[in-house]
Amino acid sequence: MSDLFDCEVPDQPAPPSGAAYEISLGSQRATIVEVGGAIRSYSVDGRDVFVPWDEDTSAPVFNGGVLLPWPNRLRGGSYLDADGNRHQLAHSEPDRDNALHGLACAERWSLVAQTPTSITLELALPAQRGWPFQLVTRVRYSLSDDGLEVEATTRNVGTGKAPYGIGFHPWLSPGDANLDDCTVRVDAATHVIVDYRLLPIDTEPVTGEFDLRSPTPAAELNLDDAWIDPIRDYDGISWMKLGCPDGRTPAVWMDETMTAWQACTGNHIEGYTRRGLAAEPMTCVADAFNTGEGLKWLAPGEAHSVRWGAALL
Repeated sequence: MSDLFDCEVPDQPAPPSGAAYEISLGSQRATIVEVGGAIRSYSVDGRDVFVPWDEDTSAPVFNGGVLLPWPNRLRGGSYLDADGNRHQLAHSEPDRDNALHGLACAERWSLVAQTPTSITLELALPAQRGWPFQLVTRVRYSLSDDGLEVEATTRNVGTGKAPYGIGFHPWLSPGDANLDDCTVRVDAATHVIVDYRLLPIDTEPVTGEFDLRSPTPAAELNLDDAWIDPIRDYDGISWMKLGCPDGRTPAVWMDETMTAWQACTGNHIEGYTRRGLAAEPMTCVADAFNTGEGLKWLAPGEAHSVRWGAALL
């Protein structure tokens, strides 16, 4: 009998995050990886903008990942499709009985194009148990004098109307400082109230510890919270910023294609407590498949695009 695994084994095993692709411009450096289509590192002048992770490990807590076809949490992993049929996904956050951050973070994305300053990856997300739809997403990461820009387009290539949301999961880096020595600013007017499972139950105008429209000491904050009604500048851009003692401000921005922020200080994450600030631009908050808030339905052949980015200010 022939050996079904009779192939040449490489001298070095593949890293858990797959192939790595480097792009650069001036003092900017970014590494994008195959698994999850994630940003493993982004730095300017040798200073991390995002908290990086080592090549020989997987992304610790969805670092830099694409959250697709839903960001954040889905109650019980259960939802109804457009025809009223119920579907059940795996409980990937079992302690809260939720499905967390979609299906794309563990998939291997394919290289489409690369230049010295940009890279484009694609994922054909197949139909599977609990997800009878087919989406193709293409993400382009590029560097310019303004920083890192990310553009993503998702198309429904199947036959059914697909529920859809997208988000991204960078962790802003405090540099050599502690997070408690930094300040946090979130440009948004409405805070999302959640239950013990971190699922939304109401909203409120920002007030007290959730009014982060001006820089607020991070030492006062314990966050795993969402905001809607983003406040935008004259260019239609909303920001989340981490002011640091070194005088630098790593920041994430999103344009009008994205309408919600999630911020997390990681207090509850074992082994990753307060390593940085998760600054997540999203098209919808948690449980949108069930609440309908911010949810998009992609008809067969329909596409949707988003745009966000990051900079060291």
